[in-house]
Amino acid sequence: MLKIVFCLDPRASGNPEPLLFNTSALRRQRHLVCWIVKVDRSMENIHDGDGSSSSGHQSLKSTAKWASSLENLLEDPEGVQRFREFLKKEFSEENVLFWLACEDFKKTEDRKQMQEKAKEIYMTFLSNKASSQVNVEGQSRLTEKILEEPHPLMFQKLQDQIFNLMKYDSYSRFLKSDLFLKPKRTEEEEEEPPDAQTAAKRASRIYNT
Repeated sequence: MLKIVFCLDPRASGNPEPLLFNTSALRRQRHLVCWIVKVDRSMENIHDGDGSSSSGHQSLKSTAKWASSLENLLEDPEGVQRFREFLKKEFSEENVLFWLACEDFKKTEDRKQMQEKAKEIYMTFLSNKASSQVNVEGQSRLTEKILEEPHPLMFQKLQDQIFNLMKYDSYSRFLKSDLFLKPKRTEEEEEEPPDAQTAAKRASRIYNT
C-alpha cells in the first residue's frame, strides 16, 4: 500500500511537494530495528548476568577464542558485534539475529512473555511476510496453535540449521576479514614486549633502506 505524505523542506519556500512512501515497507523496517534493540538488550542480560565482561572491556586474546570455534565467538559480546557487522556487509545479519533471539527465547520462563516472543520470532524471521526471513526448512509447520502453546525448544531445529549455515559458510570468511584480522594484529602487538617491538621497527627500517 502506498500512502501520500506531505513533507515540508525547511530550506525551501512555497507549497510542500508530495512524497511517496511504501508504508508497509517502512513498518517492516521499524519492526526490524525494534527487534535489533531487543536482541542487544537481551545479550547484555545474558552476558552480564553470568559475570562475563561487557563488550567495552575486551580481554586479551579474545580473537584467539573467536577463532577457536563459532560457539566461543557467540559467547563473547564483542565477537558477536563484529560478526554482526560482517554479516551485515554480506546481507545476512538476520541469521545471527535469529540465533540470538532463539537463545533469549529458551531462557524465558514466563509463559505470557514466551508466547509474545514466539510470535515476534515467527513474524520477524519465519513467516512468509517476515521482515528478515531466514533460509530454513520447517517453518511452514509452525501454526498459530503451536505459537499459542510455546515451549523453550520449539525453535531448536531451526536454530541449529542457522548455526550450521553460519559455521560452515559465513564464519570461515569472517576469520579472513579485516573485522577479525585487525583486532587480532592489535592484540599480537600489545602482547609483544617493548624491546621486541623496538627491534622489529628497527629491522623494518633497515630492510626498507
